Amino acid sequence: MKKIQILGTGCAKCQKLAENTKQAADNLGLDYELEKITEISQIMEFGIMTTPGLAVDGKVLIVGKVPGPADIEKLLR
Repeated sequence: MKKIQILGTGCAKCQKLAENTKQAADNLGLDYELEKITEISQIMEFGIMTTPGLAVDGKVLIVGKVPGPADIEKLLR
């Protein structure tokens, strides 16, 4: 099971990234857990200073942008 984490305070971009990521994971048929991390202190532990961010199994893959589901699928494979 992949652990997918959305790093963001809940802004519109963060919500869109979560939505696109869920769609990408569902399209791939992944077994995953999606967690939204909204606490700034926890977000900073990932070493990012710009949100939104996307981490998979603890590894940060996206920072500061909102790619579409097709681009996220490429990262999740």
